[in-house]
Amino acid sequence: MSGTTMTQTAQAATQAAQGQAQGGQQLPCYFDANRTFTWHHKTQVAGVEWKNPVGTASGTFNFDAVRPFYDVSQLGAVSTKGVSPVPWEGNPVPRTAETPAGSVNSVGLQNPGVDDYLVNDLPRLKAAGATVITNVAGHSDDDYAEVVSKLADHESDMLEINVSCPNVSADGLSTGTDPVALKRLVKRLRPLTDKPMIVKLTPNVTDIRPIAEACIEGGADALSMINTFVGMRFDIRTGKPILANITGGVSGPCVHPMALAFVYKTRQAFPEIPIIGIGGISTGEDALEFLYAGANAVEVGSAALADPVAPLRIACELDALLDQRPELAQALEEGRTWQS
Repeated sequence: MSGTTMTQTAQAATQAAQGQAQGGQQLPCYFDANRTFTWHHKTQVAGVEWKNPVGTASGTFNFDAVRPFYDVSQLGAVSTKGVSPVPWEGNPVPRTAETPAGSVNSVGLQNPGVDDYLVNDLPRLKAAGATVITNVAGHSDDDYAEVVSKLADHESDMLEINVSCPNVSADGLSTGTDPVALKRLVKRLRPLTDKPMIVKLTPNVTDIRPIAEACIEGGADALSMINTFVGMRFDIRTGKPILANITGGVSGPCVHPMALAFVYKTRQAFPEIPIIGIGGISTGEDALEFLYAGANAVEVGSAALADPVAPLRIACELDALLDQRPELAQALEEGRTWQS
C-alpha cells in the first residue's frame, strides 16, 4: 500500500514519544508519561475547567487499556466510548482497514450499555481524578433521552451527544444531518439534565453552519467537531469491500485540514459557542492549529490507537507551545478563543 499507513503512523508516534521529532529535533517539552505534570495553561469549555486543552476522542479511549501507560487525571478531559441504553454488539468483522495517512473503521459503537457504564466505568474514572465527558449514543430520540435521564444524577462532568457516527444504520445517522430533527432532539434532551451538553457534529453535510445553529437553538452548551467522514476500501484480490459493513468512518491525519476548516467556519458564524476540535491531531502543533481556528479545546483520537500515550504527549507539547503564545493562552483560560 502506497502512502503513509496507520502502521507507519504508529512508528512515527513511537519515535516522537521517545523525544525525537522528524529531522532529529527535540520535542518542545520534556515528556515522560510516568511523571506528574504541572500544567501552565488551562481552558474552559461551557463553564467546565480543563487543566489543559487536550482530551481524548470518543471511541478511542478505554480506561483499562491506557491505565498502565499514564494517569488519566493528567488530561484535560476524557471522552468515553458511546454509551447506549442497552448493550450493543457493534458491526460484524472486519471492522477496520488502513488507508494512506489514516484508517477506515466500522466498529458500530459496541458497548455494554448505560447501566453497566454507571457501575463499572464512570465510578472508576472519577475515582482516578478524571474530568469525564460521557458520550451518548442512540438509534432514536427515545434512546438518547433514556441515556441522558440515567446520567443526569451521576458524576459525569459533561455529556457529548453523538448524532454523527456514520456506522450506525438507523435514525441516529440522519439526525446529525437534518437541522429540524437535530433541533428537536436537543430541545428534548436539554430539560433532562443540568450538565453541560456538547453535541458532536458530522462532517458529512454540505454546510455545517445550519447544523450548528440547530444545536445552539436547541440548547447545546458546546459543539465538538468533527466526527469521521464516510469512506470505504476495496480488497483488490477479491474485488469486494474490506469492511463487512461496506462503508465506515475515515479518521487520522488525512482529515486534519478539513476538520480545521469546519471549526473555523463554525467559529466565524457563531463567535460565542464553545467548540472542541477533533481530527487528525498527532502533535502539539496540530492541536495548536485548532486553537488558532477558534477551538477552546481539542480531543485526540486516532493517534492514541497508534500510540497509547499520544493524548498526554500532545498535551505536553501544546503546553510548551502556549508558553510562547501568552495572548492565546490567556484567552483560553478566560473561556475565549483566538477567533472570537
